[in-house]
Amino acid sequence: MASLEDRISKPQNGQTEGGAGASTGTKIAASTSVTGGPESWADETSAADTNSGPSTVEAKAEEEMSSLAKSQTDGATHEGGGASGIYEPSYEVDVQLSDLQKDSGNPLHSIKSFEELGLDDKILMGIYQMRFTKPSKIQEKALPLLLINPPQNMIGQSQSGTGKTAAFILNILARLDFSDGMVNKPQAMVLAPSRELARQIMGVCQVMGQSLPLLKVEASIPVEKSERGKHITGQVVIGTPGTTMDLIRRRQLDATNIKILVLDEADNMLDQQGLGDQCIRVKHLLPRNVQVVLFSATFPDHVVEYASKFAPNSNTITLRHEELTVDGIKQLYLNCPTETDKYDSLIRLYGLMTVGSSIIFVRTRKTALEIERRMNEEGHTVACLTGEFDGTQRDVIIDSFRSGQSKVLIATNVLARGIDVQTVSLVINYDLPDDGRGNADPQTYLHRIGRTGRFGRVGVSISLITGPRSHHMIKEISDYFAIEMTPLPHNDWDKVETIIKKVIKSTRASADYNKAGAPTDINM
Repeated sequence: MASLEDRISKPQNGQTEGGAGASTGTKIAASTSVTGGPESWADETSAADTNSGPSTVEAKAEEEMSSLAKSQTDGATHEGGGASGIYEPSYEVDVQLSDLQKDSGNPLHSIKSFEELGLDDKILMGIYQMRFTKPSKIQEKALPLLLINPPQNMIGQSQSGTGKTAAFILNILARLDFSDGMVNKPQAMVLAPSRELARQIMGVCQVMGQSLPLLKVEASIPVEKSERGKHITGQVVIGTPGTTMDLIRRRQLDATNIKILVLDEADNMLDQQGLGDQCIRVKHLLPRNVQVVLFSATFPDHVVEYASKFAPNSNTITLRHEELTVDGIKQLYLNCPTETDKYDSLIRLYGLMTVGSSIIFVRTRKTALEIERRMNEEGHTVACLTGEFDGTQRDVIIDSFRSGQSKVLIATNVLARGIDVQTVSLVINYDLPDDGRGNADPQTYLHRIGRTGRFGRVGVSISLITGPRSHHMIKEISDYFAIEMTPLPHNDWDKVETIIKKVIKSTRASADYNKAGAPTDINM
């Protein structure tokens, strides 16, 4: 299958839509407010270290950072937050410049340290406080191209947990203008397919920019009626496309100074009916010279042309197709003769789920609620998260899961993309993801299992297989990624437990190694 850059049209000497770069912010008190308008159905889809001790700045940041930021950083300001001692595969990062006359191998297009980027010291401080010590492979290539002036569009494809979020957040922070006339004007916008992912990105932005005293990050996600009507004045706005569009149209969000538009999980955003339309409408409401940045772990063929039109004349950074699967995740499957056996197998696996944290992915909201009901009735503590719950309920559920208060979460695909919870060591595909036409959906499968094995740690995914159709789907997925999945013995649960515990144990051993002070390599 052709790589992403081979599937995108390559204009000769193309000019980007980017404008001049803004001055770098030199000034900590990241404040958060959540505001928004009526919830659109398309706002989410359900079926588818520093070396020194804590400084005054750090103490102030910890005191002032909102509970939202704390709940989203997944330990980024604590030990192990930099994903210490991780496994980073030796994959090749391919770069295709929009101007074919330029040399993608030029040293100026790759860096080995964050210091080489010429970032403001206060931004570097945020990086160090998150215990990042050097860029990930994708960041080595992406950051110099993102930060070049005049700004250029980018389409970036890289597997989950390789540093995409940090890359586009650094670009945003470096381009913010904190002068008197601009300090209360929105300048950067990040759109995500779900409120959970939007809130998570907010947390990362707040922590990474905690040494910038004038930084204000605000959300444009659906909120309660009592919160509606507020105006957005934060320099960085992160939210879902439907609510963001409504806020701009109601003049609660002044978009005239937006210079950067980021779509996270861009393939899903552009491919989903409703979401794609809203993203286009939002872009049309922004200045014509806005820098467009698209990031995702996957870009299916049918989305590539659309993405290249949404972000014309883009530099592209990709991984080779066969390297997209997460090598640190042990992918297993369990043959279950009947649907009853399938549920019974899930119950047997429950004891292993609570070793760390686990996510059970199902196809529909109905299945999620039914499994939650049955498991809770049988004395098993599980939580359920689907698009059926209102925003406040969803926030409580995901924050409880992040904090470890709940260990097992049943979810639809609303949680498949981008959500980073470092304690997740096991993902169960109760239902395999399909494309709505009876075929396997390898991209969603990749996003699902990417919820474990975060930042190169070891993780386990188990797919429960029942009947000829699911057998065919698991083969489609394994063939797509050119991998071999390991079958588990359905009638030997002692052996099943031994296999899974062995992998999970190696995950915990890695965490212990991290706490002992292993070098940090990579993060979000």
